[in-house]
Amino acid sequence: MTDGQRGPNPQRPEDAPYQRPTGVPDPVVERQQPGPNPSGRAPAPPPAVTQAFARPQGVRESFATADRPRPPEPVPAQQAPPPEMLIRAFGRPDGAGGFAAPDGSRLRTRRPAESPWWMPDAERDPWRDAASRSALGAPAVFDETDTADDKGILTDGAGRRRIRIRDVPIRLTLFLLIAALLVGLVGGGTGFVLGRTATESPLLKPDGELSTVSEPINRPPGSIADIAERLLPAVVSIEVRVGDTGGTGSGVVIDEDGYILTNNHVVSQAADAAGASVRAIFADGTASAARIVGRDPLADLAVIKVEKPGLVVASLGDSSSLVVGDPVVAIGSPLGLTSTVTSGIVSALNRPVRLAGQGSDTNTVINAIQTDAAINPGNSGGALVDGSGAVVGINTAIASLGSAGGVGGSIGLGFAIPIDVARDIAEQLISTGSATHASLGVNVRSVTDGARDGALVVAVEDNSAAAAAGIREGDVIIRVGDLEVGSSEELVVAVDTNQPGDTVTVVVVRNGSARELQATLLSR
Repeated sequence: MTDGQRGPNPQRPEDAPYQRPTGVPDPVVERQQPGPNPSGRAPAPPPAVTQAFARPQGVRESFATADRPRPPEPVPAQQAPPPEMLIRAFGRPDGAGGFAAPDGSRLRTRRPAESPWWMPDAERDPWRDAASRSALGAPAVFDETDTADDKGILTDGAGRRRIRIRDVPIRLTLFLLIAALLVGLVGGGTGFVLGRTATESPLLKPDGELSTVSEPINRPPGSIADIAERLLPAVVSIEVRVGDTGGTGSGVVIDEDGYILTNNHVVSQAADAAGASVRAIFADGTASAARIVGRDPLADLAVIKVEKPGLVVASLGDSSSLVVGDPVVAIGSPLGLTSTVTSGIVSALNRPVRLAGQGSDTNTVINAIQTDAAINPGNSGGALVDGSGAVVGINTAIASLGSAGGVGGSIGLGFAIPIDVARDIAEQLISTGSATHASLGVNVRSVTDGARDGALVVAVEDNSAAAAAGIREGDVIIRVGDLEVGSSEELVVAVDTNQPGDTVTVVVVRNGSARELQATLLSR
């Protein structure tokens, strides 16, 4: 092309589709000149324009693709880096790549076991093999269409028959329902019969054996079982017969020559009655006739004697060492039940208890040991034993809510004569047949002025210790020796703790003031 003119295009076969139709000029950049143009043809462009916009020499086509300017690449938007907390939480560890298995992992070399749920034409299971690559496989179309034969029976692509409920005959359906009903009736009837007959098992079992304990039970020394084993042979049951009447009580063997200690009210009926008999029954069931050695109604104690060799003698302890709460065991024959053992504790000490019983000459006050061990009528004269197995008291009385006369059962309030007192009385009875007690020689009754309790002197015996000491009627005795006196019973106990001939200090209140008097006790 010269001076802005383009020559004819050569005819090439591949350019035929792209040739301009005949009569259509080539697009040449021309500037529209102002004014009329009588020839109708565009004027030739100026040489400067031609030189600037014309095709290079030898180029007849449009600009080559390689020569076209490329559009500028988009500049990615700058985003702020994520926070450090998100990088630590969701970022990859240092040096870690993608999610593929690392080099050397068995997942890259070992193909996982085929899953029964994975189609056999799949090369890999991407859910099981982390090294598998995504690939475009065949569409999930399975040629398993069901077909029906001329009888209406369905058959799948593998040749398996498919049965529908509507294809089951009515007769077969009725047969299955009747069979199921019969099976249910037979099962229910069998269960009912078995349930009725199960309760009617045989009464006898000829070869039946019950289980036994192979290991022996441990009974350490000092246990109630150990105490009972040692003391039961030394405690006897006493039967008293006076004509057609009689009574029972208990006793304790205190000497190997056959001396047995018991209560006075147990044997007092037989003391002076003609034809009366006293018998001692031992733990082994043997019995021996007994004779009364001596009685002390002021202490409610008595000693009887049997002629029986080889007696088991009880050990006598120390009642002064007892404290409230010490465990104790009562052994006797309550209500005629021989060799009965009950247990409890020492509930109180130095409890003044008045003793008086119908048909007995006992009428006194004892300084008793109180216990909650069960004591009932018939326990009288039995042993109250401490934890070492020593006798610390002679069971004598109970508090009862029964009818008049004190007949009733145990309510947890039993009383025993301290063994320190009983030992002294028993020794006197064995030696002389009688016992002596200290006497002050006054008749008193319990009084109180709201602030102080005491024993009001009602009468003073002539030639008594009280008369010699200067005690008068109307005096209120509040102390004897070291013992406080708050009632008439406590005065009897305080005097009885001394021996005849002892001189004691008696504190009395006279005309509103207290006085100390010295009294030398006499015997009674």
